[in-house]
Amino acid sequence: MSLLLGEKQKLQIIKELKFGVYLAESQNAGRDGQVLLPQKQVPEGAGIGDELTVFLYRDSDDRMIATTSDPFIHLHETALLTVKEVTRIGAFLDWGLERDLFLPYREQRGKVKAGDQVLAALYIDKTGRLAATMNVYKYLKSRAPYQIGDMVKGRVYEVSRNFGVFVAVDDRYSALIPKKDAQGIYRPGEILQLRVTEVREDGRLCLSARQKAYLQIGDDADRILEAMRDRGGVLPFDDKASPEQINEVFGMSKAAFKRAVGHLMKEKLIVKKDGKLMVL
Repeated sequence: MSLLLGEKQKLQIIKELKFGVYLAESQNAGRDGQVLLPQKQVPEGAGIGDELTVFLYRDSDDRMIATTSDPFIHLHETALLTVKEVTRIGAFLDWGLERDLFLPYREQRGKVKAGDQVLAALYIDKTGRLAATMNVYKYLKSRAPYQIGDMVKGRVYEVSRNFGVFVAVDDRYSALIPKKDAQGIYRPGEILQLRVTEVREDGRLCLSARQKAYLQIGDDADRILEAMRDRGGVLPFDDKASPEQINEVFGMSKAAFKRAVGHLMKEKLIVKKDGKLMVL
């Protein structure tokens, strides 16, 4: 075991100075195996041989340094962090330490501004420094503690035309709303209440924004009826319309639209006539 950048570890005090103490795994550690804990971070009464739990990062002079503070995110983890500043080289995030965490432009998903909360992961860049990325797919955990039918809270972090909507459940577990179920408009950062439809072999979740058909039909019917009333009681197409047109207007699949229209007709609330739907 060596000094672990971006992680918490237990090290012992091997040297005391006016400006702090040096920590290492053992008293005979070489210079490369030692790290400074500034005096203001040293617990009262701590001395040579005492073991401390610290987090290691780099200071403004690019030197590895220890802190007894626990940041909001550790190496290879994901967390929701607040943007403190945006500069010409990238953004800086509040992660609970004195020195803000750098988020390069190339690691951003869309434009960010001060005050935004972004889902980010912590990694070590090519220069050996800690940095943040909003490309979180490979950092999200699988094996979520959920089963088929469970309702979960998920944050949209990427929308793909080919695959669907990528979601971070509880901001830490990997999940997907498959393309066939991704009806409507989704935006990165949006938080949704979703239903687990499948737990894949790799532990990742498949989700749906819709309830089971027999539960969803009432909500869909209400939306259609309200939209028709807003349009003067007439919808300029019926359930034979294209899936694209239905999705654009209502954000639902053609199958769901047909079920809801059938329900409204059965309740004698609407009628089909000349390719249109009309409120009775």
